[in-house]
Amino acid sequence: MRTKKKILVVLGGNSNERKVSLDSGKSCISALNKMGYNSIKFDPQKNSLHNIRKISPDVIFNALHGKDGEDGNIQSFFEYLKIPYTHSGVLSSMIAMDKFLSKKFFEKNNIITPKYFYLNKKNYLNTTLKKLIKKNKLTFPIVVKPNNEGSSIGVRICKNLAILQKEFKKLNKVYENLLFENYIPGQEIQVALMGGKSIGAIELKPKRAFYDYKAKYKKSANTLHIMPAQISRKKYNQVLRISEKAYKILKCKGIARCDFRFHKNTFYLLELNTQPGMTSLSLVPEIANYSNISFKQLVNWMIKDSSINR
Repeated sequence: MRTKKKILVVLGGNSNERKVSLDSGKSCISALNKMGYNSIKFDPQKNSLHNIRKISPDVIFNALHGKDGEDGNIQSFFEYLKIPYTHSGVLSSMIAMDKFLSKKFFEKNNIITPKYFYLNKKNYLNTTLKKLIKKNKLTFPIVVKPNNEGSSIGVRICKNLAILQKEFKKLNKVYENLLFENYIPGQEIQVALMGGKSIGAIELKPKRAFYDYKAKYKKSANTLHIMPAQISRKKYNQVLRISEKAYKILKCKGIARCDFRFHKNTFYLLELNTQPGMTSLSLVPEIANYSNISFKQLVNWMIKDSSINR
């Protein structure tokens, strides 16, 4: 009798996205169990990572989000263990999580991204925002956000200099690095990718000021999901191609999601997410479902796609 494949689902962790990660992991464990896999829950907040070797899983399903889970740290440990794992590898994860660095890659490869500048803690005290805004040709509204967070945590949209300075004072006490960029109005478009191929683009219409943490994860926020995105067929195909290009540039693996704003006939790539959510409200499963890929099929594909040296 063939033994069930042992899948270690790593979830939770210590980042600000712990709750979302627990929800993602729970959904994936349910799907794995239904498919007959032997799934084991593993929370790095409660277990030493060194215990993974004792468990000796066949595959590690990475359901972590945020710091340490999608920035290359946990991936480097999986590589060290030489156990196949899901999603992108060390370098791709690190670059994608670093908004400033990923923008450099997008710019170099002619992918349009909002104008921006970057500050780290060393520059906080001797910084004149007004001069930096002028130097980098930014215009209000300006978005300020942590350079290495996900799920729109810490994002502020500032309509004038006074508000920006006020929010900067709050954020620089909490975060080591901050990114400032032009706010792009227009349609919120997000593209899901599997193995480098775009499988669809969804449009989001949040009832809130923007697609923030609550709009993403709370049903009560009533964010409107429009699948497929309401753009012309030509533009739809274009955003799929841009996403595939970004995925290839960062040498991603597994599933990923590209977040865009579409304004004045132009797509602005905000970021590429290498560990997109897998909850009941998450976009990649929703887009996959529209493309006739069930949640179980999606999770199963991720297991089969897993590898070392990603």
